[in-house]
Amino acid sequence: MSRCVIIVLDGAGIGAMPDAARFGDEGANTLAHTLAVAGGGFYLPNMAALGLYNLLGLPLEAELKGAYAKLACASPAKDTTAGHWELAGLILQNALPTYPNGFPAVIIEEFERAIGTKTLGNCTASGTEIIARLGEEHLRTGFPIVYTSADSVFQIAAHESAFGLERLYRACTLARALLKGTHAVGRVIARPFEGTPGNFVRTANRRDYSLKPFAPTILDAVKDAGGEVVAIGKIEDIFSGCGITRTFHTSCNREGMERTLAEVSSDAGKTPALIMTNLVDFDMAWGHRRNAAAYANGLKEFDDFLPALLAALSPQDVLFITADHGCDPTFMRHTDHTREYVPLLIYGSAILKGADAGVRSTFADVAQTIADILGLPRQRSGTSLKEEIWNKTLFQN
Repeated sequence: MSRCVIIVLDGAGIGAMPDAARFGDEGANTLAHTLAVAGGGFYLPNMAALGLYNLLGLPLEAELKGAYAKLACASPAKDTTAGHWELAGLILQNALPTYPNGFPAVIIEEFERAIGTKTLGNCTASGTEIIARLGEEHLRTGFPIVYTSADSVFQIAAHESAFGLERLYRACTLARALLKGTHAVGRVIARPFEGTPGNFVRTANRRDYSLKPFAPTILDAVKDAGGEVVAIGKIEDIFSGCGITRTFHTSCNREGMERTLAEVSSDAGKTPALIMTNLVDFDMAWGHRRNAAAYANGLKEFDDFLPALLAALSPQDVLFITADHGCDPTFMRHTDHTREYVPLLIYGSAILKGADAGVRSTFADVAQTIADILGLPRQRSGTSLKEEIWNKTLFQN
């Protein structure tokens, strides 16, 4: 096998983990609750054929054409950085720092000195709420808005036209440089917005400035083997560019799907190869905003896209569809991520149809499986699923 494709449905969890109460997330189930809101006539036939409904306890597809499993997050977290790093083989031993009461004065003061201006906010807030509340003052003073969430993030919101996009990116670069040691947050995020008071809207020019992974990942393993690693969506940001040979930033799910299809359809790349795509709208546009109807529509759009993608795969390709955490759009105790298992759907000519690989103890099993499939060295974490999902009869001769 020469190429693996990972598509991360950002925030598409599949049920609360046993420790969800520690995170205030008991009872969360992103996919099950979204499907329930969509109603009895709503159906995702293409993901059903890969085992999605089996994972939900609703086996509606008579003939499966893929393998499936449920993954537990071994890292003590429920955020994008931890989830993607673990999928790539790195398990965090300690949670990244969070700031439910805002950042310490010493951090804010150092940041203000670095950017040469005061700041607004310094609190936990929803991104849309805080620009509605502080956007007008930001325009009047020119001070950027700093805020955080339940995740390990230092977010900076600024008006794209009035403050300047490059100036915002520069401020994020400075913040990333000073947030280290005990204050090494997972991501610094640029949150540009446009509009006028009462009508502010965030733009598509978000940029994430992540910590560098603390050790090599499966991305590095493919690259070091002389292969190509294509990052689509915010993957480059999440891995701070490490182990990546080509990057395509995208503005929405549709663009991410189209770029993924274009890459899969191309045979010009090196082998072995890895394509990793993040579809962010499930999390950013619908999960955090608690819009279950739009979330369901997004799932349908992805499901409708799948036949073209599956048809474009070569016999040497293996497709993995998974998620990085939950973000239940029906969960009303908060608007943050939810601590959930995530689905894993696997498809390819060599994959055993209908194979149930059970409940796995870590997302890192994905990285180990890819290393096994591509003939790469064993990764630092995880257990390969290959023996459980591989159709050995195809290779007996």
